[in-house]
Amino acid sequence: MRLLPLLIPVALAGCTAFPDLDRARTAETRWAPYPDLLPLEQLTDGPSPMVDAQMRVGLDSRAEALRARAAGLSGPVVPAPVRSRMAQGVTWPYPE
Repeated sequence: MRLLPLLIPVALAGCTAFPDLDRARTAETRWAPYPDLLPLEQLTDGPSPMVDAQMRVGLDSRAEALRARAAGLSGPVVPAPVRSRMAQGVTWPYPE
């Protein structure tokens, strides 16, 4: 009987109305043919993307910031003093 108050909101949440996805489509896209499937090689063969000097500086600085962040995260998770305290184990606080 305790589960009944919890099941009622869950059951009501299942009755929510979903957005009408058919209205999001226009008349042109409704009857448009599906696009052709192409091999991956054909999609990747093409001119390489052009990167200007300003984009290169931004990418290099972002990469350097990510490398610095990764270096900061590469240390031990548990510091050495805490690890040595943990290695001592836990003593039972109650007399047996």
